[in-house]
Amino acid sequence: MELQTVRFSRKDPQAFFKTLNARINDYFKENNIKKTGNWKLYLKTIVMFSLFLTPYFLILTIDMNQWLQLLLTIVIGIGMAGVGMNVMHDGNHGSYSSKEWLNKIMGASIYILAGNVYNWKVQHNVLHHTYTNIHGHDEDLDAGRIIRFTEHAEWRGFHRFQHYYSVFLYGLLTLNWAITTDFKQMRNYLKRKLSYGKYPNPAKEWSVLIITKLIYLSIWIVLPMLILDIAWWKVLIGFFAMHYTAGLILSIVFQLAHVVEETEMPQPSDDGSMKNTWAIHQLFTTANFSTKNRIVNWFTGGLNHQVEHHIFPNISHIHYTNISKIVKQTAREYGLPYNEYKTTRQAIISHFRHLRDLGKKPNFQLQ
Repeated sequence: MELQTVRFSRKDPQAFFKTLNARINDYFKENNIKKTGNWKLYLKTIVMFSLFLTPYFLILTIDMNQWLQLLLTIVIGIGMAGVGMNVMHDGNHGSYSSKEWLNKIMGASIYILAGNVYNWKVQHNVLHHTYTNIHGHDEDLDAGRIIRFTEHAEWRGFHRFQHYYSVFLYGLLTLNWAITTDFKQMRNYLKRKLSYGKYPNPAKEWSVLIITKLIYLSIWIVLPMLILDIAWWKVLIGFFAMHYTAGLILSIVFQLAHVVEETEMPQPSDDGSMKNTWAIHQLFTTANFSTKNRIVNWFTGGLNHQVEHHIFPNISHIHYTNISKIVKQTAREYGLPYNEYKTTRQAIISHFRHLRDLGKKPNFQLQ
């Protein structure tokens, strides 16, 4: 089935985004700073890669208790999520550095996180950032039939329990990347001729995908099986623990930004038109959480500042705390929403309460 073409409104009589963009540009100009990363991001990169890779090398080189090895695989998972949110994410948005080659290197870290650059840029940069919370276009809302993230999705009886079982499925996110998702996405995206920038060579992309997957499995499964004097199934348990930890962290952070009670999930009209401009659409469909918590700010790579990230995806996350004051003030001036939860706990409660409500049998099915 061919997807409907979506067009955002171009009518912004009060010039909200023009005003906001000018204020943000003035902030960087007046403070004489670049919109990309700086030493703070580079230092964080070292920390995140150390958290990710050091436990791996310790497991391979030091004779230790197997329970300690399992614990270290969990630490690897935490580091894996940290690299993804802080390094890979900025790199593939082109905001890590003003140097394109450095952005490509940091963006390519996704290959050791079980993902693929082409797929990620299409799903995240194109589909998610353009069609945020629009059912049928934003694939972040697509969990198959197992979880109902929007009232526009088909309801099934087992959705009544989704606020209980969904959290257990969240941990499978990156494991799915490693095994099945990338292959399905590449087939789908190349068939639809989707791309972020110039359309790539399909043969090259398939070759990159297969080769990087083989290297990935060799690093994280084959090599440990050859070096460690433990049963093969224990290596697979460690691999699963690593992925489950990373997947759970990433999934929770993603959901708190868009699938909560405060955010909307608008649909286009019959002719594909959206009510709001793209920038204003982001305000209605996105939420921040725990922005005053320095630890959350630091570890999530600013993904708790999703409002700022969605309107200015090419600005590095290290600036979000400062520019959020400008975004919030401007939104308030124009009578527009600025969704935020003061704590992570409040956002988590809102997310699962929202899942509970979406799991109730609707009086009629929305299309």
